[in-house]
Amino acid sequence: MRIGIISDTHIPEACEHLPPAVFEAFRGIDLVMHAGDVYVNRVLDELERVAPVIAALGNGDEGLDGHRFKLEPDQRVREAHLLEIEGVRVGLVHSIPTPDETSQEVFRSAMDSHFGGPVDVLVQGHSHVEGVVRFGDTLVVNPGSATLPHNLVGVPGTVAILEVASGSVFAEIIRLG
Repeated sequence: MRIGIISDTHIPEACEHLPPAVFEAFRGIDLVMHAGDVYVNRVLDELERVAPVIAALGNGDEGLDGHRFKLEPDQRVREAHLLEIEGVRVGLVHSIPTPDETSQEVFRSAMDSHFGGPVDVLVQGHSHVEGVVRFGDTLVVNPGSATLPHNLVGVPGTVAILEVASGSVFAEIIRLG
């Protein structure tokens, strides 16, 4: 299974529409995971033209933090999603603290809280900084931002592709533009 991962699109605050390069990068995927800060539901609708979509609720999606946009209730959006794909547990959330920011114990506790235990792959966003890094048995994939990479305007963004096959996983960051 090929999964397209995107986060922190901040539309229409960052720009009016997703960059066309997102759809090019997601050609041939089976599922889209949006790791939050969507802001408006039409972003999910646009992505769903490519493949089914699930999304995590971001800190800016509830109209909090001074944002004027509020994501309308949508069955595709939850605080966290847990999928099992070919024996691989994949968790999707907007953000949990990772061991490079805090302790391994806090990381494990956050995974327990969101997913009922450890996951093999954790997909998250929030930082706008792309990366694929392993903490113990968990591969953490952050696609960065397709529209505000590193919180910069006018710079080509990033997404990620996660491939799960026969119980193995591979993730890569795709630079747009």
